[in-house]
Amino acid sequence: MKMSDVAILRREVEVTTVPYGEKMTLLPGQEVLVTQAMGASFTLNVMGNLVYLDGKDADAINREVVLLPSDKANIQAKDEVNLDLLWDQLRTVYDPEIPVNIVDLGLIYDISTTRLDTGNYHIGVQMTLTAPGCGMGPVLVQDVEDKLKQFANVEKTDVVLVFDPPWNSEMMTEEAKLELGLF
Repeated sequence: MKMSDVAILRREVEVTTVPYGEKMTLLPGQEVLVTQAMGASFTLNVMGNLVYLDGKDADAINREVVLLPSDKANIQAKDEVNLDLLWDQLRTVYDPEIPVNIVDLGLIYDISTTRLDTGNYHIGVQMTLTAPGCGMGPVLVQDVEDKLKQFANVEKTDVVLVFDPPWNSEMMTEEAKLELGLF
């Protein structure tokens, strides 16, 4: 552990327990250990318990908010949707227990785009979880929806959890397998 991994909460912040997915509030002055800082979220160890902190609250642990592809792109409402940017945006979503993004883990099965009458887009995502009973499932689904809605030309999102085919480690990219030592 490095001292840079220890943080004292600067303000009250809502977090989600891992792996149960329950909301709780941490108070200013609480000491936490940052165990994972990837994509646009953080995993914290609070007195032996893991919690998920959304990247928008990075200031609470004296960290910089991570810029997302949607922040860097000059996308206007009614522009064509860029699938590569959508995939890059989803690469900022991490399971708080696994140091690999959900795209490289193979959890995203499909992204579909439909142009709406307003000129903006409805994005549909089919995704799975590493285990069907994962308590973080609703948190990951919400994170995917939130990340996609940050594009100016995305008006609506629907994320559907599917379990067929069942996820297995063969769905991971080579980089993800290497990162997790599965070779």
